[in-house]
Amino acid sequence: MPNSELMPIGVFAQRTGLTASALRFYADSGLLSPAEVDPVSGYRYYCADQVVRATALRRLREIAMPLAAVEAVLDAEPHEASRLLDEHVAKIAGDAAAALRTAAVIKSALVGDAPALPIAVLKGPVLADAVEQVLTATAHEPGLPVLAGLHIEASHEAVALTATDRYRLATRTLVPTQPPGRTWVGTVDGDDLRAAAAEVRRSALVRLEAVPHGMWLRLAGREDRHCRLLSEEFPDHRVLLASLREVTTRTTVPKDLLLRALEEHPGERVALHITEHTVDVRPVDDEHPGIPLPAATTGDTLRIRFELTTLYPAVSTAIGPDVMLDLRGDDQPVTIRSADRGDLTTLAMPVKADHTI
Repeated sequence: MPNSELMPIGVFAQRTGLTASALRFYADSGLLSPAEVDPVSGYRYYCADQVVRATALRRLREIAMPLAAVEAVLDAEPHEASRLLDEHVAKIAGDAAAALRTAAVIKSALVGDAPALPIAVLKGPVLADAVEQVLTATAHEPGLPVLAGLHIEASHEAVALTATDRYRLATRTLVPTQPPGRTWVGTVDGDDLRAAAAEVRRSALVRLEAVPHGMWLRLAGREDRHCRLLSEEFPDHRVLLASLREVTTRTTVPKDLLLRALEEHPGERVALHITEHTVDVRPVDDEHPGIPLPAATTGDTLRIRFELTTLYPAVSTAIGPDVMLDLRGDDQPVTIRSADRGDLTTLAMPVKADHTI
């Protein structure tokens, strides 16, 4: 190759974002050999065709990929390379989550011999179901980690679980196997609870104990699980609940039929037209026919709009074959719950009629 088409190692380093020393290391490792080496001076030269590989190599190393895996990705077909990347990122995420949990346990131990504070004893399968149901109302938002948490309030009679992503608010109240001896309030990391849910479900009883920076789930016959406490203040959901207007329309509709209609709905937003005997699931623009569902309704006829991503999970987590909607107007939160059993309640915010995406 003519020397005019080659780049000295310094120029190539600038083009690719790699240092000269890194290029020498990768050459010795067999990942990126120079296009030519001067036999007298030992100077290394690279060609323009190597820029893409060198840049990809740098990016892979920036995400902490081992050299052997880097070589496999660089030499693989696109589909296989994507799979290897996904595997690597999943491992990093898993390692990071494990490190966070371990760090939380260490932080709790640093305070010395502070005794664990008993909160409540709950049935494992019931607690696991409640956690999974309520956590559907969480969200991971930069700067608002508390929205990914589960708020727990233990009183002398019950344990209330609450979560919100600002568009939905889900809450469920559990009756302990024995009355809690004290009151306690805290917000637990939702990801930690998700990771523990399978083991919690297999434990007949679970004792909740609070420690500095965390909560222990003491599992009968299984390894105890530690969950981090979030330091951020949970949104004051009680103010929202206290400010709710009177219900003006109440309708009961088969859950499966409503979910199927929402699944078949083509748009990102959906309108519900509620009359005495039907709930009509239709597009917000009225240009296409809706899907009428049988319903039992009392109160005013109402048309209300939702983001599909808000309404669907609120309906899907309701307990029982029929779902009840308590409505207060087309711009007020809607209460969604089972029509006949279970105490899981979700508030869903509608979309204003003039809302545009």
